[in-house]
Amino acid sequence: MAWNKEHKAQSKDKILQSAAMLFTHHGFEQVSIDQVMEKAEMTRGAFYSHFASKSELYAQALAKASLLAQQRISTGTRNDIKELARNYLSAQHLNDISEQACPLAFLVSDINQQDEKVKATYTEIFEKFIQQAQHVTQNRALAIQNTVLMIGGLAIARALENAELRSEVLRACQNAVKDSANKCD
Repeated sequence: MAWNKEHKAQSKDKILQSAAMLFTHHGFEQVSIDQVMEKAEMTRGAFYSHFASKSELYAQALAKASLLAQQRISTGTRNDIKELARNYLSAQHLNDISEQACPLAFLVSDINQQDEKVKATYTEIFEKFIQQAQHVTQNRALAIQNTVLMIGGLAIARALENAELRSEVLRACQNAVKDSANKCD
């Protein structure tokens, strides 16, 4: 008996949520289909009802992770680049082990190793972040600068072993975004 469309959509969403969290925190190579399906509390056989390959899952999981990460951002923050930077470049986000970590920063080095479809998905997510920043700054070059500062700052801070240096990097990037925003005010 075939599942109804609603059940199939719910199952796919459950797989994507599981994959989004696992891939965001561990990268493509460190996560197996079996791990994704186990986290989703489903069998491996169910995977192939939704995805043709692990790479296809990865691309769709990136998009899902981006949506989940946007839930971290309050509505008020979306219109204030300084608050967005403070929230994005926070110790809470740096140490996020939930499903709301940003794949742009958490997977920046992993994406380069992936196929064109995955890179295209990452590029779309990056462009949306730029558009969000541009909505606030009304200046594309400044929006790109701030987006790169936030993503790069968080990515580098995640790679550092020294907690004090991590905090310094986050603060420096927050301040740089604030300074650029103050010039626009």
